[in-house]
Amino acid sequence: MSAIVETFLPARLGTSFRWLLASSWTTNLGDGIAAAAGPLLVASLSRDPILISLAALLGWAPPLVCGLYAGVLSDRHDRRRIVLIANAVRLVVLGTLVCLLATGHLTVHGALIGLGLIATAEVFADNTTATLTPMLVRRDDLVIANARLQTGFITLNQLAGPSLGAVLFAGGRIWPFVTETLLVAAGVLLVARVTLPPHGRAVAVAAKPGGVRHEIAEGIHWVIRHPAVRTLCLTILIFNLTFGAAWSVLVLYASEQLGLGAIGFGLITTVSAVGGIVGTACYGWLTARLSLGDIMRIGLVIETLTHLVLAVTTSPWVALPVFFVFGAHAFVWGTTSRVVRQRAVPQHLQGRVDSVNTICVYGGLVVGSAFGGVLATHYGIAAPFWVAFAGSTVFLILLWPQMTRIAHQEP
Repeated sequence: MSAIVETFLPARLGTSFRWLLASSWTTNLGDGIAAAAGPLLVASLSRDPILISLAALLGWAPPLVCGLYAGVLSDRHDRRRIVLIANAVRLVVLGTLVCLLATGHLTVHGALIGLGLIATAEVFADNTTATLTPMLVRRDDLVIANARLQTGFITLNQLAGPSLGAVLFAGGRIWPFVTETLLVAAGVLLVARVTLPPHGRAVAVAAKPGGVRHEIAEGIHWVIRHPAVRTLCLTILIFNLTFGAAWSVLVLYASEQLGLGAIGFGLITTVSAVGGIVGTACYGWLTARLSLGDIMRIGLVIETLTHLVLAVTTSPWVALPVFFVFGAHAFVWGTTSRVVRQRAVPQHLQGRVDSVNTICVYGGLVVGSAFGGVLATHYGIAAPFWVAFAGSTVFLILLWPQMTRIAHQEP
């Protein structure tokens, strides 16, 4: 057993990283449960489409609204303490929801407020947690450390969590939130065991004369001036525009174009998550043989061809293997993106640069999703995939020469 643990989580990563990993995996399972239970809770309290849509809106609005400020805080203050406080806020809100559910006093508006507060606290916890890894492990170990973190995200947040959340909700509306409360509490206890090295505790800097706006601008200007990270953020923004357009109609695509019925969307999600697990297993092998720049080039080709195949096919037997490969690509891309940032960005800017990346991720998804809905309404379910393929092809050609900059790994 010890040999298996050493292979999966080498001792050189350190005890503190192991505590951080355990906390991340625990809270990711809770987040996955909430991903299914939150919308189900709102739908059980109201059939108003506007209110139900607000539950989805509250999932992506907090990163856009609070992301940059969360980055400033994580660069100013003790990062471990921020994670503890953010998760403590989540505990208080979850505890309140559980009490209101138990007494039958929870209204749909109260549920929406609670979900919004939890999502907002999660922004601060997630942004700051991302900055802890490069403080705890050596630069050469960032690849394996981030791969292990992403393993938990895929298997627990995306694969196991939503299914468990739906099952718990079927047993009673209160149970998913009781479970999430216990998991977040465990995550707090685990991350409290993390000990930052002396150089890590000294990273946080005092507020500068220009205030929050000046510090946000400093992070944005650093991204603009740095070729590797600038290219990375630009690529994420552009390709999430096309991805968001196509994936915004995925539920309808599964049922109407593939004929998979009600189970289609869940099946696609599961197959993609399994692909992500395979990507996890292969990631070390890939990074040992290919540069980070080449890995990202290959990933963009895979994503572009994914849109083309899905636009053309009506067969689940063709589409599901494509979703499997795309799931592996999504894991590899996400891990590589994080490694590039952590290797290139000075520690005192990690939070702000990560928040700029978050804005690019969610900004692209939101705009792309709105565009995809319009396309599908006027031109059919396959239209967003055709446009995503065309747009990805153009962007791929334009960005191809810039991908060599991703190989840059020094501050």
